[in-house]
Amino acid sequence: MSETVVSALAPANDPTFENVWDEIVWRGLVHVSTDQEALRALLSGDPITYYCGFDPTAPSLHLGNLVQLLLLRRLQLAGHKPLGLVGGSTGLIGDPRPSAERTLNTKDTVAEWVGYLRSQVERFLSFEGDSAARLVNNLDWTAPLSAIDFLREIGKHYRVGTMLKKDAVAARLNSDAGISYTEFSYQILQGMDFLELYRQYDCVLQTGGSDQWGNLTSGTDLIHRVEGVSAHAIGTPLITNSDGTKFGKSEGNAIWLDPAMCSPYRMYQFWLNTDDGDVIDRLKVFTFLTRAQIEEYEQLVDTEPFRRAAQKRLALEVTTTVHGPQSTAAVIAASEALFGQGDLTKLDAATLRTALEELPNVNVAPGTPVVQGLVDSGLVASLSEARRAIAQGGVSLDGVRVEDDSAVVTGGLPGGVSVLRRGKKTLAGVFVG
Repeated sequence: MSETVVSALAPANDPTFENVWDEIVWRGLVHVSTDQEALRALLSGDPITYYCGFDPTAPSLHLGNLVQLLLLRRLQLAGHKPLGLVGGSTGLIGDPRPSAERTLNTKDTVAEWVGYLRSQVERFLSFEGDSAARLVNNLDWTAPLSAIDFLREIGKHYRVGTMLKKDAVAARLNSDAGISYTEFSYQILQGMDFLELYRQYDCVLQTGGSDQWGNLTSGTDLIHRVEGVSAHAIGTPLITNSDGTKFGKSEGNAIWLDPAMCSPYRMYQFWLNTDDGDVIDRLKVFTFLTRAQIEEYEQLVDTEPFRRAAQKRLALEVTTTVHGPQSTAAVIAASEALFGQGDLTKLDAATLRTALEELPNVNVAPGTPVVQGLVDSGLVASLSEARRAIAQGGVSLDGVRVEDDSAVVTGGLPGGVSVLRRGKKTLAGVFVG
């Protein structure tokens, strides 16, 4: 993920809004916040410094994090100065999950993941000009701090009764797993981050998911107690599908931003399959299309839903934002060719292979009969069914109808692969070798 995508993002926010606060409210990005009138005035005035933190609890960020990355970028486009914090210290602990303790990763693993996340965060921000971004690591100010100094300088400002009322803590206290002192203390560490960033950079706003609200207000409360000033927080809504299911999960697999963990083709197909009831909200949150453009797509969803114009634009915009225009063009070409609207032989080999990995697929030896490939890939249940399908003209190999049931799989597409099709839309990938 070395190519920057800042150039692929909008050069400015939607000019139809009076200020960026009104825009992010319209986009549905404010679920909970500190004083809204104060925030509106703050974001309408002189540039401020604000931050969002990302913990390295995995080697990649995911779509939930993308909400925050794009919010950071929107505020930067409005002239404000972002701090992208990667949690080298908080990542050693992990914020409390509702169900059970996290497995603590080794220090070496967390340090490695810090590097991965830094490279991802920096791709979404500009580091030039008056609103240039900065990347920071909370291990820089946490590691030198002794336990005694931490308790004296930070811990004394926290009241256990207040900490126990935080949603994440309360949920764990009421569970069979309970909560360790380590994870219980996470909110103090995040509060200390905000205080440190206020002192170093005059940072006065933190953003995060609404499920992090207790941790966000830990920082605003600490700054008020220690420095006597007001700081602010915005909690974005947790994105769920219209049927109530958790967004970004498919059979337990998150949609990661790292192409090695989630291919651009898979990401494109994820957005392309967005339900009509969700697609307009997704366009608001995950793209920089203007209100007028989004309202046009909203009308198309109502009048011509079969065209799936909104889904196609959503998939194009987000995949371009995350993976760049070249990768997106390649996956669109692969998607169209696989479904009969392009030339399979002209596809990029790597993109074709990753696309086929998302389909039912099978590894076969050179010269394997097509009928066996149909069975092994699951397109048919038996060799006799495979022969009938060929006799009825319903099978193609690499885009060419199979006329003879003695035909063999050739692996004739770029990268030594083949595509088997039964009927119009049932496909399987065949890796020959």
